[in-house]
Amino acid sequence: MPRTMVAMSGGVDSAAAAALLMEQGHDCAGVHLKLLPQDADAPARAKSCCSLSDTEDARAAAQRLGIPFYVFNMQALFAKTVIRRFAEGYAKGETPNPCVDCNRYLKFGALLEKARALEYDSIATGHYARRTRQGSRWLLRKGADPGKDQSYVLYMLTQAQLERTFFPLGEYLKEQARELAEEYRLLNAQKRDSQDICFVPEGDYGAFLARYWGRPLCPGHFVSPEGKVLGTHRGTPCYTLGQRKGLGLALPRPGYVCAIDSARNTVTVGGEGLLFSKEAHVRELNLVACDALEAPLRCKAKVRYRQAEQWAVAVQTGPSTLRVVFDEPQRAITPGQAVVLYDGDIVIGGGSVHADPYTSAK
Repeated sequence: MPRTMVAMSGGVDSAAAAALLMEQGHDCAGVHLKLLPQDADAPARAKSCCSLSDTEDARAAAQRLGIPFYVFNMQALFAKTVIRRFAEGYAKGETPNPCVDCNRYLKFGALLEKARALEYDSIATGHYARRTRQGSRWLLRKGADPGKDQSYVLYMLTQAQLERTFFPLGEYLKEQARELAEEYRLLNAQKRDSQDICFVPEGDYGAFLARYWGRPLCPGHFVSPEGKVLGTHRGTPCYTLGQRKGLGLALPRPGYVCAIDSARNTVTVGGEGLLFSKEAHVRELNLVACDALEAPLRCKAKVRYRQAEQWAVAVQTGPSTLRVVFDEPQRAITPGQAVVLYDGDIVIGGGSVHADPYTSAK
């Protein structure tokens, strides 16, 4: 009987995943990762995870299923590998994806190590993704539910991690997961999904970074692509490529954020056409389906979670770097965001967009 430690966030997906594994004969234990202080700020995280109520919801689900339950305190590691990288990214004018880092360092890094230390064979999560074996290689595939597929934020998984990871919901639709939770009479069966980044209450990145850095954000200039000063911005972390609303500028035609230069403390605003580019330069490359791209690869790729994949050619330019050339120009290829390559429903690999501050405006 395989011994599997299930990451339980307090939501319905991870609880349903634990129930499915039990049905399949796994000897399960539930574990909740404590990533943030559970203090008076928790109510402000109502749309995210990591609140005290989430811990108790996870505990209640484990008790209902009759499995052991643990809480692992990983606040220090989360602060170092996720929150600090998030702040450093914004300081460089990037728009990082903390969910990718949380998966890389916490859920499939530290948690797997902890499980092995406690003599569990594998871990499982409630992600909507699938893994299959092809010869000696594990493949990561899209989840069966196209509206919930989470393979985009799992591209960093290694062969060693995939070998010891289960995705019980990979073949399920979200509605089926809720129905399963109802069958087991789990209290979180109808709990809504988390939306915000857990450590940024209400999605106010600027306010969070000001607190994190211990100083107010530094206002600077909105400038045109030609360098003309258009107005004053509140601080570069308050903006992201492609943004149109909330700029506070009176312009003769719609203006969009088309470049962010944190070194000069400027935000370039111009026409929407400046946002489109056919190339993405990728760093921190992780390949899942192969060891290396030996030749230019015709594939599909996407540069944000909710985007449909687009046809492109990927060329590996170094051990951890990649150039992706799209057939059609893509809107707002944003430094810090992930580019993920697909062959049908198979994740080839992915990495993080790297660019100088003006690449997207060229």
